[in-house]
Amino acid sequence: MFRKLSTEFLGTFWLVLGGCGSAVLAAAFPQVGIGLLGVSFAFGLTVLTMAYAVGGISGGHFNPAVSVGLAVAGKFPASRLVGYIVAQVAGAIVAAAVLYVIATGKADVQLGGFAANGYGEHSPGGYSLMAALVTEIVMTFFFLFIILGSTHGRVPAGFAPIAIGLALTLIHLVSIPVTNTSVNPARSTGQALFVGDWALSQLWLFWVAPLIGAVIAGVVWKIVGEED
Repeated sequence: MFRKLSTEFLGTFWLVLGGCGSAVLAAAFPQVGIGLLGVSFAFGLTVLTMAYAVGGISGGHFNPAVSVGLAVAGKFPASRLVGYIVAQVAGAIVAAAVLYVIATGKADVQLGGFAANGYGEHSPGGYSLMAALVTEIVMTFFFLFIILGSTHGRVPAGFAPIAIGLALTLIHLVSIPVTNTSVNPARSTGQALFVGDWALSQLWLFWVAPLIGAVIAGVVWKIVGEED
């Protein structure tokens, strides 16, 4: 179990450092910034690369919503949920701390929202709480559905990380303007702790909505995805 939890910690660390790091450090870099497209691919690449690296050890969840959705679908033991979620949140917090140290190493730094998730006035596009809630539920639902489908035995082995990484890229392309894209409570928690204030007060949505989406996906998969 130690190996599984360690790789979940490392995988979530890499996801937050790579994804949020691209947003904080590289998205708006003068003249050569990677922009929304680059950040979207960064998040997808973190999952793709780490899923290949350690997916065979822990399953490559890196996300409490993924662990919960897989448990609901009967693909992951519920008895392991607490350990996985603790490891994932810890990895996200440590990654956010490392990113904070790097980002504040520049003179006159302005961290802005530090890639935290938000709604209302803290949504990149000014989207409402309801819009954010619906977005996070729907995006997490499809993320879990794709994970469940691409890892099914009837799909050729070895290709799942590609589908999952591209799915996360697409999710970010759609939803960064709405919430800065969470679909991952651990990712949201790490950034919110360093922003404080509004980010902590809005963090509840980025736990509730992804978990709802994940549970729905697990239930729907058991109905339509599994063979009789």
